[in-house]
Amino acid sequence: MNTYNPYMSLPGITTEEMAVLHQATSSLSDTQKQTFYMIYSGKRKSPQDIMIFTLLGFIGIAGVQRFLVGQVMMGVFYFFTAGFCFIGTIVDLINHQSIANEYNQKMAYESFNIAKMGV
Repeated sequence: MNTYNPYMSLPGITTEEMAVLHQATSSLSDTQKQTFYMIYSGKRKSPQDIMIFTLLGFIGIAGVQRFLVGQVMMGVFYFFTAGFCFIGTIVDLINHQSIANEYNQKMAYESFNIAKMGV
């Protein structure tokens, strides 16, 4: 029985994210799982990275965390409003984990579809 779990090497992985990944890859073959891992690990964002980029909002570069997770319009809005006068930046700092989890779930779904197609 192989007990090696490649997902444990991902920085800042949570048990919730681990459960999503196991559920997403349960129907894949070993080759597809390797493809999934390579694609997902390249797209995944660490919650710590989201937190660091959110902290940049307090020194004048608000919204970088939203650009990082693909929310371009929200990032532009944060940038021009100084993170909704820092209120949005504070909320994002508190919710950095859920922002990362939401983004990573989307990337897991996208990576699953790519691995399933065999591309």
